[in-house]
Amino acid sequence: MPLMDFIEWRPTADHNVEVLNDTADLYRYFDRTEQAEFLYACVQRTVEHDLPREIDYLRRHDETMARIMEIIDMPDRLAQNLILFIRQNDGTLSKRQREKDFSALTDDEVHDLEGIVQDIFDGFDADGARIIEMGE
Repeated sequence: MPLMDFIEWRPTADHNVEVLNDTADLYRYFDRTEQAEFLYACVQRTVEHDLPREIDYLRRHDETMARIMEIIDMPDRLAQNLILFIRQNDGTLSKRQREKDFSALTDDEVHDLEGIVQDIFDGFDADGARIIEMGE
């Protein structure tokens, strides 16, 4: 709402304006409805979309870690990197990573580990976001 409709004023001799009525209440309680609605939408998206997606990702990640450790014992950080590298390379471990960080693994072990990651993360895109099915 334009505030000028509520302000009584007159021009001064030095080309300024003089306010004739009390205008403090016009500025004391300004309308922040639009900002509040935006903040609400952000919180709603976080609660309804981002948090469930993150929880689903963490559940899948933990399950993947446990299944990897059933096959081969490796440090957690290396297993986390393995998951990341496989997911970043569309379900396979790149030749470069295979030779660099995972040279101790056999071809069968790599194949099994790739299968675990592919199976558990089926339905997730490269960023870890759940693919929305039609009708959801």
